[in-house]
Amino acid sequence: MVRTCARRTHAVAHRDRDDGNGPFGERCGGVAGCCPEPLRADHRGEPVGPADAAALRDLVAWRLVIVDPDRPDRPIALDPQEAGRRRLDDELRDMAARAARIAAIPDLSDELSLHFERAKWRSGSSSEFLAGPEQVAARIGEAVGQAETEVLTAQPAGPRGRELQGDAMARDCGALARGVTLRTLYGDGARDDAAAREWATVMAARGMQFRTLVSPFQRCVVVDRRQAFIADHVVDSSPAQTAWHVMDRALVAFIAEGFEDAWRRADIWHGDPRRAAPADGAGLTRRQREILIDTAAGVDQRITARRLNIGLRTLTKELGVLRARWGVSTLAALAYQWALSPERRQMADEA
Repeated sequence: MVRTCARRTHAVAHRDRDDGNGPFGERCGGVAGCCPEPLRADHRGEPVGPADAAALRDLVAWRLVIVDPDRPDRPIALDPQEAGRRRLDDELRDMAARAARIAAIPDLSDELSLHFERAKWRSGSSSEFLAGPEQVAARIGEAVGQAETEVLTAQPAGPRGRELQGDAMARDCGALARGVTLRTLYGDGARDDAAAREWATVMAARGMQFRTLVSPFQRCVVVDRRQAFIADHVVDSSPAQTAWHVMDRALVAFIAEGFEDAWRRADIWHGDPRRAAPADGAGLTRRQREILIDTAAGVDQRITARRLNIGLRTLTKELGVLRARWGVSTLAALAYQWALSPERRQMADEA
């Protein structure tokens, strides 16, 4: 059996040695160049010497031979067909395992990416100082130009100058056309600014939302709740128009919630001018203020009349006086004018 295997291996080795592509060539782990010699030695009746140790190890690994511990220099040849089948099965199993590992790479990458993004949110990626108004305007313009869902803007001093509103209008109209929600909060003084009223009137007609707030609030711009721009309170010597570009997810969410709190307390504005106080300068009576408070809160008139210990007819008469005072015809419009009135703001400040 050994001699038969030796002759077969010897013939195959000589046939395929030149190109290394035979059944024992390089594609089979480099066995071709070392398989025949130990078998030829056995064929000649010669023992395997130390020089054949590497080749013998390869043959044993391929299970083409086994070594008798009692006669380690006389390897015993095994059926190469059976050895080849076993080797083929091993290689196919290894290929299947590798294919499974490769197929799992996309899912593993997605899972790791999720943890990576969460880690970035926890750690906070960065905050960048913007040193001048040109840099601030350019960076905000870029962010708003790429906005996908919403832009929240809080400007206590009102809108920018007329010379900048042309670029801002094109940018904001582009965002509105993409379906982005734009909400802008101004200080109450914007209602007395002709340029601010013009800007709000034009953009409100295009779908932009405006409100004004009497009480103080911080300047900020929040884009998609992923990045924000806030006023600088760190660099003592910085100009007034510097800012920080914030990309920390937790801090951006905090800034957005601060905006929402101010937005809830603010008054809706469509760019209409503030109504002047009555010419006679007469203030509201305590009963009129109580009626207006209940009207703005949606309290039933009968409940208001009972609380103030007056008749429903008297209450209706008072409401008529108040509607005439502000030149409005509905209770909703009256409640709106009351929200804008100095008396209401004074009560809010005193509270």
